[in-house]
Amino acid sequence: MDATARDTPPLCPSAQPGMADAVVFGVVGGTTREPRVAHLVQPLPLTDELLALAGPASPTAVYRIAAPCAESACAHFAAGRCRLVSRIVAEIPEAVDGLPACRIRPDCRWWRQEGVAACRRCPLIVTETVNPMERLRHAADPSVYAERDPT
Repeated sequence: MDATARDTPPLCPSAQPGMADAVVFGVVGGTTREPRVAHLVQPLPLTDELLALAGPASPTAVYRIAAPCAESACAHFAAGRCRLVSRIVAEIPEAVDGLPACRIRPDCRWWRQEGVAACRRCPLIVTETVNPMERLRHAADPSVYAERDPT
């Protein structure tokens, strides 16, 4: 990682559409039972036009969105770390062998924190799914943090 990447605020790769400076970096494909994220060649600013194109589905069911990490304002963040990606790496099997072509990687909090292990699971992560696999549902449930980690 170069010095420039460390000097920029990290991006959350599982952001919500209302967050400031949000960009779309992937589009959800695959099936409802096995969704897969295809990374865009270049991230696109999340505009009203892109939001409208997602309809009638929720934008977080159609797009992977990145925005500056909300840090302590996020239920998944504690002690300077994203607990969501830590749990994803611990509980979800790798989806790919190599690194997906990802333009947000240098600024991605998940990459900075977990490296290759996060990237190899990233194509499986859809912020909002109708029928998520049980492991993903468990990994994304912030109430579980209280059981193991009081921070």
